[in-house]
Amino acid sequence: MKQLLHVGCGRKSALGQPLFPAAHWQETTLDIVPGLRPDIVASMTDMPMVPNDQFDAVFSSHNLEHLFPHELKKALSEFLRILKPGGMAAVYVPDIQNAVEAIAQGRSDEPLYMSDSGPIYPFDVIYGHAPSIEGGHVEMAHRNGFTVQSLHRALKDAGFTAVQVKRRGINLVSVAYKDHRPATSPWLNPPCYEG
Repeated sequence: MKQLLHVGCGRKSALGQPLFPAAHWQETTLDIVPGLRPDIVASMTDMPMVPNDQFDAVFSSHNLEHLFPHELKKALSEFLRILKPGGMAAVYVPDIQNAVEAIAQGRSDEPLYMSDSGPIYPFDVIYGHAPSIEGGHVEMAHRNGFTVQSLHRALKDAGFTAVQVKRRGINLVSVAYKDHRPATSPWLNPPCYEG
């Protein structure tokens, strides 16, 4: 059974997604919020309780945009450290270009999509979900934004190899590997930005 660390898990499981079929993966959850009852309570920027080379994959969905740029480097370095050689990081972040395009077209008051928290508007992608922040959840503020090129560069600068990033709807979806990409490992369908 392959080992998956789901970083910033919230209340959701990553199992059952195409990259992580439940029959082949065992999930360990990590979140900074103790009330969510993750397996590990920690920041993704500092996970000393997780040994080096322990996981076959790290999954992070809509977390990295909450970090300042200097914290992003720390988080990606931690992802790389805890992955086994040939391990994969699967990272999803909001596509800030999508939000900026909507604003430039005069659609800033139109939702980009519906989430579990309600409608998400272009400025929510840039600054964070306004109703959540207003409700006292300041950790939901966005401190970073990503384009295809900036996410690719951040993963490469952290030391990942065989990096692919693709625009998919309102998200950027990426896979990146530690040391090398095993021949049987997942790969995004082209067209995408890779290197």
